Amino acid sequence: MKKRIWIGLILAAAILAVIAWPTLDWYIALPEGRTATFVGRQSCIECHSSEYKKWQGSDHDLAMDLATPEFVLGDFNDTQLEHHGIVSKMQRRGDDYFVETQGPDGETAEFQVKYVFGYHPLQQYLTELERGQVQVLPVTWDTEEKRWYYANPDAPFGPDDPLHWTGSAQNWNHMCADCHSTNFAKNYDVKTDTHNYSFHEMDVSCEACHGPGSIHEELANSNSLFWDRHYGYGLAKLKDPNARAQLETCAPCHSHRQHIHPGFQPGEKFLDHFNLSLLEDHLYHADGQIDEEVYVYGSFLQSLMYRKGVRCTDCHDPHSTQLKFEGNKLCTQCHLPAKYDGPNHHHHKIGTDGASCVECHMPSKKYMVVDPRRDHSLRVPRPDLTVKIGTPNACNGCHTKPEESPQWAADKIVEWYGPKRRQDPHYGEIIDAGRKSAPSAVPKLAKLARNREEGAIVRATAVSLLATRFNTNASRNAVYKALEDGDPLVRTAALRLFEGWQPRSREEADEQKRRLAPLLKDTSRLVRVTAARLLSALPPGVLNSTESKDLAAALAEYQTGLNAHTDQSGVHLSLGLLYANQGKPQQSADEYRTAIRLEPSVAGPRSNLAGLLEQQGETDEVRQLREEEAEILARDARLLPNNATIHYRLGLVNYLLGREEQAMTALERAYVLDPTSPDFLMMLTLLYEKQQQWDKAVDAADRLMRLQPGNRMFLEMKTRIEQGAAQRRRPTIGPPEKTGN
Repeated sequence: MKKRIWIGLILAAAILAVIAWPTLDWYIALPEGRTATFVGRQSCIECHSSEYKKWQGSDHDLAMDLATPEFVLGDFNDTQLEHHGIVSKMQRRGDDYFVETQGPDGETAEFQVKYVFGYHPLQQYLTELERGQVQVLPVTWDTEEKRWYYANPDAPFGPDDPLHWTGSAQNWNHMCADCHSTNFAKNYDVKTDTHNYSFHEMDVSCEACHGPGSIHEELANSNSLFWDRHYGYGLAKLKDPNARAQLETCAPCHSHRQHIHPGFQPGEKFLDHFNLSLLEDHLYHADGQIDEEVYVYGSFLQSLMYRKGVRCTDCHDPHSTQLKFEGNKLCTQCHLPAKYDGPNHHHHKIGTDGASCVECHMPSKKYMVVDPRRDHSLRVPRPDLTVKIGTPNACNGCHTKPEESPQWAADKIVEWYGPKRRQDPHYGEIIDAGRKSAPSAVPKLAKLARNREEGAIVRATAVSLLATRFNTNASRNAVYKALEDGDPLVRTAALRLFEGWQPRSREEADEQKRRLAPLLKDTSRLVRVTAARLLSALPPGVLNSTESKDLAAALAEYQTGLNAHTDQSGVHLSLGLLYANQGKPQQSADEYRTAIRLEPSVAGPRSNLAGLLEQQGETDEVRQLREEEAEILARDARLLPNNATIHYRLGLVNYLLGREEQAMTALERAYVLDPTSPDFLMMLTLLYEKQQQWDKAVDAADRLMRLQPGNRMFLEMKTRIEQGAAQRRRPTIGPPEKTGN
């Protein structure tokens, strides 16, 4: 009997242990607040060997390597390349590689290759200059054609230009490193202009995408039955049912963006660390197709696929980076082959380019001369938009015979699919009209901004155009509504309305506070810091104590973001503006001078410093600064004769120097290049008025009113000019019409 009792007790204890142990194991967790650290891929390989094997040889694996015989693909056997009169010579001595070319001082010198970038279809070469500054050398190896070439085929502008290989645009430390290495740190010392950079691993390794792995490694090596209740499995949850975490982990290196805050880790919110470029006219065509190199993410945000929850790994193997399937099978894993993969849908012979899903819906464009990139907006071909607004289309990428015009292609589309389109009017037509400042675009842009069936980047672009291209009650009201939109990208675009706005009265200041102060506590850091930067210009006493605390907290975030990139002249320009807004003129001047010291050939900081010194009554240095600025802008205008903004800025600085005729020439050129810009035409109108060239002034004022019929300031200008003209008229010619470039 006792034996049975003991057996029963033992069994009960065993059962209780079986039940209790998992429960106890679940509650025994790592303490909260732990910060994971980087451990390196060697710690991952033991358990994830198959993923590691796929990764080897991938684009991520070969993103960056030391310049050793194992990785250098270019021909360095005493070869050379001539480019617009500059000869570059490539040599190998033992296991070291060298490029002799024009250096930062304009003289020919030899530079040792330290790192290589990529392997297909091109490979680039990097050298380290003084004080840890790493630059991308000008010569590039075409791995397909086995030839040297210049990735920037334009004529070189010389060492003083930012686009020269020794300039800021080709600087690895700022432009490339964080996406070609794992856990990169700039460690820049602005006082000595020295980069003490570091990275945990070369290449895009495991932890670049999964996050630092120390907690995961600790949990994997424990005897626990479960992952940790506080930390899960200790890595970013890239397989979450919501695709956001994965997409926004890939986005930092696959988007055209600007840094706003350091320390991004996989799984975090993209807009807490970056500002995504919208569908700007220098980056995208009006219908959102890629133009400049925009790196996929901004395109994908426009797509229906994105809104349906498709993610990167539905098409790409995350470790090999290769496509999961060849040909149309990649698309027919979701789209019925019987409906879409046949002549009844694509109307082309099977096996031809016209029968390929990606050729029609993801046309490519070459960048860096030889590297084709596919447009990830996954759009329906629209040759009718080519006819209407001049955007490219996939049909005429293949059909190029004289009789195969865009109109011919558009007629074929109607013949095959009928005249109706789901997206009519396409947002490209609306954005195109907005870019041209057409008054009729305002209600259409306002409607597009509210259309939740379009991607946030499209809606934000509509809001941005309303905020920057128009100044009417209808446009402002639409932007005010966008300040309360559910998407942070749209809210941020709405803040562009307040750029450069200096309140002329306490009432205007209170109005700006009412609109923007609530955004200082926005859930998105991008919105918070943008609102804070704008509110920093308000006069003292406008914000109450609570709002002032919110502003201080948001400005601290803003400055943290700026201070992470103090190797950039533009950052010091931004800091200078912030200090000027805060009534700290000496700190502001110091930042402008630092900006000039770091990049003496770049326009911008001298104008700001001159304006600041002029306000303080320190006029001795002002003219010299503006003369230097005028020289730099005149250089830029020669090099980029079709850039309207450069001519506009040149006109302004010449006006401030008292060179009114030169100012007028520059402003007229800016207007000819962009007759849709109200800013350009307004300054030209004011200059005509100042010189009492009344016929020109009246005609220009009329054009302003046609651009923005509801703009009260323009109406006041027009009335004043007409009164002046009535008193003293000087016959002359109106401002030049747009005649082309």
